[in-house]
Amino acid sequence: MTRLSLSDYQKLVGAPGKSKYNNNKPTFYDADKRETLTFDSNKELEYYLLLKGRQKRGEIKDLERQVSFEIQPGFTMPSGEKIRAITYIADFVYLEKNNDPDIALKYTRRIIDVKGSPKTLTEVYKLKKKLLAYKGIYIEEVY
Repeated sequence: MTRLSLSDYQKLVGAPGKSKYNNNKPTFYDADKRETLTFDSNKELEYYLLLKGRQKRGEIKDLERQVSFEIQPGFTMPSGEKIRAITYIADFVYLEKNNDPDIALKYTRRIIDVKGSPKTLTEVYKLKKKLLAYKGIYIEEVY
């Protein structure tokens, strides 16, 4: 077992309380005075409110937050080491109404990831997006 000093650990994973994009201020929203929702950024909260308005108008339905998609299931190596599943968590998933009469489906599933800018697309995120696309699951970024 390797031991790290606190400063070495912080260099590896970042200072405590810091997010990977220095956006260390989560945003809170009290939707109905019964439950406080937490968002990673103001932009994510703003997009949520936009989607809630669209849902109220009947343009979309079945809005969900923080939906997990399994990319690869967990497994056990021959050595007995357990490997965790690889997952992707979407910011929002919903069904959008199709108004095109040539499209047979009434709704299209949309999977949304709210990003600050194209610079925030990490290599891990890009890889997960490709692996999910291979499975027919397509992620859309909103900036």
